[in-house]
Amino acid sequence: MTSDPSNPFDPMSPESDKVPLMPTTTQQNLNLTRTYNEQPEQKCPDDLLQRYDHLIASKRSSWTEHYRLQRILGSGGQGVVFLSERRGADSFTIPLALKVFSPERFDSLESYNESMKRVAHVASQVAQIQQHNLLEIHNFLDKDQIRVMVMEWVDGYDLQQLATPGMVERIRDQVNQNRWDYINRVIVTKGPAQPRFKAGVAVAIVRDCLAALGALNRAGIVHGDIKPSNIMLTKTGAAKLIDIGSAFEIISPPDERSCTPAYAAPEVLEGKQSTIQSDLASLGYVLIEMLAGRSLFGGIGNYQELLESKRFLAQRLSSLMPEEVACNELLMNFCRRLVAPDPARRFQSAENADLDSDGASPFQRQLIKGDLASEYDNEIRLWIEELQSLDSSAE
Repeated sequence: MTSDPSNPFDPMSPESDKVPLMPTTTQQNLNLTRTYNEQPEQKCPDDLLQRYDHLIASKRSSWTEHYRLQRILGSGGQGVVFLSERRGADSFTIPLALKVFSPERFDSLESYNESMKRVAHVASQVAQIQQHNLLEIHNFLDKDQIRVMVMEWVDGYDLQQLATPGMVERIRDQVNQNRWDYINRVIVTKGPAQPRFKAGVAVAIVRDCLAALGALNRAGIVHGDIKPSNIMLTKTGAAKLIDIGSAFEIISPPDERSCTPAYAAPEVLEGKQSTIQSDLASLGYVLIEMLAGRSLFGGIGNYQELLESKRFLAQRLSSLMPEEVACNELLMNFCRRLVAPDPARRFQSAENADLDSDGASPFQRQLIKGDLASEYDNEIRLWIEELQSLDSSAE
């Protein structure tokens, strides 16, 4: 047997005594995370190790969490939503949204408690869906018999904020002429009464909402309150469906329902059952407003007039839309089917609304064929960044 001088692991090599050999009596798991240059002779204090072992073995544990309310994000008939800061150990902090449910519309503590049980039950189901276009629910708390829902904080703007008159013009002085022209051509431009979203962007937003509604549908849940303020565009460029305070299980609808009349389907205004198709009609109204750049039902003073206006919306759609939208039959038919006054004539589900031959997906494929498509998530992200930069400089 000859020695290989170039191999330090050869026991006959003169270099072998300079290389520390791996221990042969201890089996090491090299897949475990270890501290770099860890000293094996160091020993954890016994009492600290016992507390660790106790925590691991415990069947129940509790922690105290601290929330600091920072500012109001929104308010409505159900209560107030705050931007808050959750504080943990070792200076850990994270922004969250807290919805505090008001008892004002209830005639007794019992009726408030009963309603909150329903909200909590639906919230626990939504929390397990884990669909990225759907708001994340973190917890449901009781503070002095007032219920609080802990949710993710969405960094961005809701569609109601983005539809504020003058919103497009805000960044005119912050961008160069080429960027300004591109924004107006591809993303959003001035409309008759409010910003008008370009068709590709508007449909991309609706497709994100359909993905969220599809996830709710598969869990047997109706959202119940689709409207611009409940659809947020995040700083990543995705749309996210928020606020599940009116959501309910299809198999167990509540005796009393809440909605926003301007965006409620005709059958809901008539006091009939709210369904998956009702959510689609509400989303259709939002889409048409984005494309038209105007409120659909502004100035209507009573439910009967509102109901009649919704029943004939599909017939007057061409007069509401700009020419670039009105001339596209695929997009117009998609809008008409979403807001059909008869629920049976709408799409069967959110998934069908996206993928059917007259749904949202074929329209975007049409843009690709016509070389008019864009990376809409990225376009929205850049626009949101520009708006946030303007807001930050104004603070």
